[in-house]
Amino acid sequence: MELLPMTYREKCPAERVPDDARGRVAELASLHEQARSGPGERATEAQHAKGKLTARERIGLLLDEGSFTEVEPLRRHRARGFGMEARRPYTDGEITGWGLVHGRTVFVYAHDFRIFGGALGESHAAKIHKIMDMALAAGAPLVSLNDGAGARIQEGVVALAGYGGIFHRNTRASGVIPQISVMLGPCAGGAAYSPALTDFVFMVRDTSQMFITGPDVVRAVTGEKITRNGLGGADVHAEISGVSHFSYDDEETCLDDVRYLLSLLPANNQERPPAVPTTDPADRRCASLLDLVPADGKKPYDVCEVIEEIADDGEFLEVQERWATNVVCALARLGGEVVGVVANQPRSLAGVLDVHASQKAARFVQHCDAFNIPLLTLLDVPGFLPGVGQEHGGIIRHGAKLLYAYCNATVPRIQLILRKAYGGAYIVMDSRSVGADLSFAWPTNEIAVMGAEGAANVIFRKEIAEADDPEAMRARMVKEYRSELMHPYYAAERGLVDDVIDPAETRAVLIRSFAMLRTKRAELPPRKHGNPPQ
Repeated sequence: MELLPMTYREKCPAERVPDDARGRVAELASLHEQARSGPGERATEAQHAKGKLTARERIGLLLDEGSFTEVEPLRRHRARGFGMEARRPYTDGEITGWGLVHGRTVFVYAHDFRIFGGALGESHAAKIHKIMDMALAAGAPLVSLNDGAGARIQEGVVALAGYGGIFHRNTRASGVIPQISVMLGPCAGGAAYSPALTDFVFMVRDTSQMFITGPDVVRAVTGEKITRNGLGGADVHAEISGVSHFSYDDEETCLDDVRYLLSLLPANNQERPPAVPTTDPADRRCASLLDLVPADGKKPYDVCEVIEEIADDGEFLEVQERWATNVVCALARLGGEVVGVVANQPRSLAGVLDVHASQKAARFVQHCDAFNIPLLTLLDVPGFLPGVGQEHGGIIRHGAKLLYAYCNATVPRIQLILRKAYGGAYIVMDSRSVGADLSFAWPTNEIAVMGAEGAANVIFRKEIAEADDPEAMRARMVKEYRSELMHPYYAAERGLVDDVIDPAETRAVLIRSFAMLRTKRAELPPRKHGNPPQ
């Protein structure tokens, strides 16, 4: 690493330090310019050559123009040994402060990879701790722009302690202010745990990676050979591990979507999400829904098209789009108000709930509940995925996470049954029995313990076996079971569904219902905290 330029005072002997006000102001301007410019053009060119922006360029894209106020730009490390005395740049490789996103206050810290590779040391960590404390005290979102090489080896255990302070603050802020981690470079070892503790993780392909042990360690210990991107790149965490919620091809698009996400979130857990005026009529009919969802429960369709049809102007932001694709989690607006949508996806594994889908939906429900975002649950679920792998993988434990999340949620909750809703999956997906405020269904709904074919095989096993024509008997029993227990109005007749509605009126019904529930007040029993399934 090249030596960084000397500071203003290091250039000037003590007797030449200005002693008048104008001289001191000029000195201050010089120091601030050194802090802003960083280590020089060569380091900046090297950063750009990797396809990465500098920390200040990233902050400029994230925040409203001209709104950034920096905190502690003149801070420097105080480490000694290993040549550290000769390299004491201002900012210490961390840029911290606050600014505005769509006119609302947001706190930010950004690793400057040009200085010590963005590695975390004592002073570096202290700056992060301070801005995290400020964000929590102010009740405003916190965004971290991560591009660092881990702990600063030259500073030893104090660097590790710095990470501990970050993790502690991440946990204290959880559910109090939104925390967003944007991965724009490497993030290895213990450093990866801070993003994992935050609400949302954004990644950029090819330039950002996250892993606990890198490819060299993996190869040395297990003999497995793999690239950095193959081990912990954006696509891996978006599709396989579920660590990343969003992935992008470039930093500009990534940061633009961070701004969009922030526009859908409240500043803290004491506020509601920001409402915006909309020109999309609240009573707009959604006639196309009659054709989007086939009446035949075995035919697939894309539930995202249903969300698009009912949401304001067809806009919504899907979370973890490429992981556990059999369930869709999204933020949208209805009548200008933000709602969280959880929906089974029939075009992926028929929309069944499995280990990963349960985890994904549970975390999203918990996030919405923490930040006062009403929940809309769209059901078309044949049940939980059967199989040895699922049972041994803990489907009971993971399915219970989703059940716990819904039962524990106090925000307004509406269930809408589009088509089939079978067995325990019907209960888990926010049924009236677990606390949904309202439950609606389309005329295509089928609510039952299981599908008619399976039910008939169980209930009428003897009759079918003894019949002269077993197949004809089975068909007759299936029809009988469906007509008696699975007709569209069976649940409504028993008060488990509040109304069966015309799909074309879905948007109007939902907007009216959420408006009524806006003043909902619900309290949980006094407790330190629950003990959810893990």
